[in-house]
Amino acid sequence: MEELFKRLEIDDYEQVVFNYDEASGLKAIIAIHDTTLGPALGGTRIWDYESEEEALNDVLRLSKGMTYKSAAAGLNLGGGKAVIIGKPDQIKSEELWRAYGRFIQSLNGRYITAEDVNTSVEDMHIVAEETDYVTGLPSTSGDPSPVTALGVYHGIRAAADEAYGTSSLKNKVVAVQGVGHVGYHLVKHLKEAGAEVIVTDIKQENIDKVVEDFGVKVVEPGKIYSVKSDIFAPCALGAVINDDTIPQLKCDIIAGAANNVLEEEERHGDLLKEKGIIYAPDYVINAGGVINVYDELIGYDRERALKRAKNIYNNIKKVFKISKRDKIPTYEAADIMAEERIEKIGEVRRNFIPR
Repeated sequence: MEELFKRLEIDDYEQVVFNYDEASGLKAIIAIHDTTLGPALGGTRIWDYESEEEALNDVLRLSKGMTYKSAAAGLNLGGGKAVIIGKPDQIKSEELWRAYGRFIQSLNGRYITAEDVNTSVEDMHIVAEETDYVTGLPSTSGDPSPVTALGVYHGIRAAADEAYGTSSLKNKVVAVQGVGHVGYHLVKHLKEAGAEVIVTDIKQENIDKVVEDFGVKVVEPGKIYSVKSDIFAPCALGAVINDDTIPQLKCDIIAGAANNVLEEEERHGDLLKEKGIIYAPDYVINAGGVINVYDELIGYDRERALKRAKNIYNNIKKVFKISKRDKIPTYEAADIMAEERIEKIGEVRRNFIPR
């Protein structure tokens, strides 16, 4: 137990809640990292973790990332996340979602959830039967993936301007890893901008759809890292930039929708800088989804949400400016940008208290 509290102390977590419901089989962990700027917002993912320890590590890492993502995006939100342990195709049920919703409601607004990996807006609709603290519902803003993709697209434009002196993507080669909800919409934007797109995905149905709609080139999943490209856009799961993949890279820019792209942030971020590869920090460039659901909380206006997502271009440019100013890698510059905002607002607002 002392070791657990030590882990929370290192990154200043506020609260971790373990939720178990025997009747539905629910095993969930909710982590609230920081509520200085507002309630902790973050999606719920289902994953068949190999151990409860792995699930805890994941939810802690993800919730901290949400704090920095919201702060960097200029939102009045803190960071939280939830994971449910199990196989998505086996454990989902009305009773599980309703039990989960009751646990969220018991936190009285400190944590607000939404869809995430292996969960859907339809799942969140059931959760909403038991709690007020859920966003991204079918009746409101719906699936945030198109807004996430829009933000990533504009972040890629900012990175291209940094690398090539122009934000135009015409004739640039972009390798997109993962063409699910977000990746599909990103490919659409890239093709409309005149880019040449190469894709990969572990799901054949995703490949078939994007090939049929956009006529892109396809490579096997393991070969996407060594494809000669201008921009590598990881849009699947995290930790894809690591000791094995970095030597394979043949790109100038890494900018995509995936969370926690760097397996070891400090070491691999430094390696990218040494190799001269421009890295657009993941939680800055992929903030479109949280921007979309945040707008729902204040009275959804889609045009306002899209405008905020497009501003990710300027947020990425700020990161590059800090990086050059302080002569540090971009992952450090992004943290500084987020931490400065939390510190400034923290002078006015302390621990979030629901009204």
